[in-house]
Amino acid sequence: MDINREINFLKAVAANNNRPWFQEHKDEFTACKDDFQQTVAEVIAKFSKFDCEIANQQAKDCCYRFYRDVRFSADKSPYKRHFGAYICAHGKKSLRGGYYLHIQPDHCLFAVGCYWLPTNILASTRNEIMARIDEWRKDVENRKFVNTFGKPNEGYWYDDDISPKDFGLSALKTSPKGFPKDYEYLDYLKMKDYCCWVRLPEDFFASDDFISKLANIAKTAKPMMDFINSVVDDYE
Repeated sequence: MDINREINFLKAVAANNNRPWFQEHKDEFTACKDDFQQTVAEVIAKFSKFDCEIANQQAKDCCYRFYRDVRFSADKSPYKRHFGAYICAHGKKSLRGGYYLHIQPDHCLFAVGCYWLPTNILASTRNEIMARIDEWRKDVENRKFVNTFGKPNEGYWYDDDISPKDFGLSALKTSPKGFPKDYEYLDYLKMKDYCCWVRLPEDFFASDDFISKLANIAKTAKPMMDFINSVVDDYE
């Protein structure tokens, strides 16, 4: 990955987020997009060695469009300020958990898991966690997972700022309806999603072995993701 080229282009887009400027720099966009897509292809190849379910995914299908949908947004700038890709066995529009790579100036990150599950699947997930609590705790309370991602909802993730690590994007303030308020591991039931992430410095992607490092992060989170996917698969 030519991380410096991609970061510099994204900085320029942020400063000149308009169609005339973008059209003048379309060749640079294409070069950066192709470079990012090639990186995603290499990530898929590496991850497929421990997650065979994603082996048939194509990088171009995992990458998100760079053009923003501004129909329902107060921000009418036409282009995103990041490159993003979601590698998931059922495709990037699936509810199933997968691997998300995000490149943005001062805001690069790698995430694993499920984002904003519907209420019915959340309820089933919470029931499954209670039924298999020992297995769940083994997946998310082992030293490597906690050191890498932390504990539930200790961090934050906003559009332009993110904590160094976290497990969970948001959570209920009280026990979910229909679940015991005095449950010993209530923090796991209050979670509104089951996603963990780490923020990465830009120079992380300049190292020759960064994809292997990403793979190690992914393998740490995969048991948690597999647990949640065992519930989501009943609905897809």
